Amino acid sequence: MQYGEVTAVDGLDLAVEAGTVTAILGPNGAGKTTTIETCEGFREPHSGSVRVLGLDPRADARVLRPRVGVMLQSGGAWTGVRAHEMLRYVASLHAHPLDVDALIERLGLGSCGRTTYRRLSGGQQQRLSLAMALVGRPELLFLDEPTAGLDPQARRATWELVAELRDGGVTVVLTTHFMDEAETLSDQVHIVDAGRVIASGTPAELAETGSTNTVRFAARPGLDLESLMLALPHDSKVDEVVAGSYVIAGAVDPQLLATLTAWCAKQGVLTESVLVERQTLEDRFLELTGKALR
Repeated sequence: MQYGEVTAVDGLDLAVEAGTVTAILGPNGAGKTTTIETCEGFREPHSGSVRVLGLDPRADARVLRPRVGVMLQSGGAWTGVRAHEMLRYVASLHAHPLDVDALIERLGLGSCGRTTYRRLSGGQQQRLSLAMALVGRPELLFLDEPTAGLDPQARRATWELVAELRDGGVTVVLTTHFMDEAETLSDQVHIVDAGRVIASGTPAELAETGSTNTVRFAARPGLDLESLMLALPHDSKVDEVVAGSYVIAGAVDPQLLATLTAWCAKQGVLTESVLVERQTLEDRFLELTGKALR
């Protein structure tokens, strides 16, 4: 997919398993929204093929639309329409919509029913857009940054709703800049940069394939580090970063901790604290895409 001289999506290849939550992560301009909009049928790929629920999202749009829910980054509502009117209109387009009043209550939209879309707060607009995507009982739900601009309570409620949808068999594809959101919700994560998938896996798998994790412990200064390194796995490294503060870098697992504890007991060393620092999905994301602002 190209915009003039810029290639937004470049041979990107990914698959989404039914009944799962899949997150597409990437820095600004990585091609996330273009990918989502292509799958939704709003953009036509310049090459390659796209299949959604086994169908072509453009050629089979009339068959596919009733089965797919879309939460657009731009909202998708008419600016002058009242919030509840918009939701009821969208519900009327579906054969078996959800109970609109119950959905309004669930998403905290009861107080803004007579307010026009353009006068809603950013968080209310987000929640209305989510309701519009859900009201038709979709089999597949596309969420483009669903919790951007939401307060902590609304964000948590959205997470709970997404988890319920997945448990009910709905397939969810979302983009987000919140790594904790991806870690909490996702069964599978694809990290995208420069229009390509550069890493895929579960949140735990991606975190584990990055830099080595560390163990920090405090004890008396001047421990025999050569002896400790001989006891630990061969790929471990131990440093006394300041007097009495030690760092072990390597493959951190229960066996390493047991070995450290046994060595300290044998040497008569009483540890004052032990802290395991494990890499997060955000750490891995920054490793792969860089820390510079885009």
